[in-house]
Amino acid sequence: DLVASTGIDTRLAGMIAALLVIWISFHALSDGKFITARNLWNLSVQSTSIGIMATGMVLIIVTRNIDLSVGSLLGLLGYTMALLQTDGVVSVFGINVSLGVTGHHWYTWILALIIGGLLGALIGVIQGYIVAYVGVPAFIVTLSGFLAWRGLIFRTGGKQGQTLAPLDQTFRYLGGAPERSLGEAKSWLVAVVVCAGLVVSALLARRRRDRYELAQRP
Repeated sequence: DLVASTGIDTRLAGMIAALLVIWISFHALSDGKFITARNLWNLSVQSTSIGIMATGMVLIIVTRNIDLSVGSLLGLLGYTMALLQTDGVVSVFGINVSLGVTGHHWYTWILALIIGGLLGALIGVIQGYIVAYVGVPAFIVTLSGFLAWRGLIFRTGGKQGQTLAPLDQTFRYLGGAPERSLGEAKSWLVAVVVCAGLVVSALLARRRRDRYELAQRP
């Protein structure tokens, strides 16, 4: 009753508690190297792609569907955009698709992003059409996509296992290049602004609930 009267979100509190236990445990096991600015920055950069995919997955899961192909699709799109920047040519089953440019130009990263976005959208439309209009379960369609897109990586470009470099400099900045980090002072400023925004948002939400005479948490 005491917890209910405070209006505390027990699920959120549980997740925060679990996260703290994990962080403190890893910090102790790593001799104090886990909870450091450098490591937290690395984790935030490395988890960005996962966060973006998870955002899309929420929309799929709330409609009682599933997408098993998202990881393979990410690999295919990343590999394709890297090939376009390094070789300017993507070869699929002997068919060469060329941008018509070689080397790095100011627009190289823009073309790579556009082509990657269009290719991802096309594959999404194909899979979505099969699920929505043909009536094949999403589990079957995306499992097939998981195998197909992963296999296509090995049939595209002919550079299996090789490092593709150098990528366009601006494109690298989008992925969190260390030399483009905000730095300590600006990072604190962003944190303060975000926290202030959260507080203002909560206050406005309470005002809206008061206006319509809805129940409020303490």
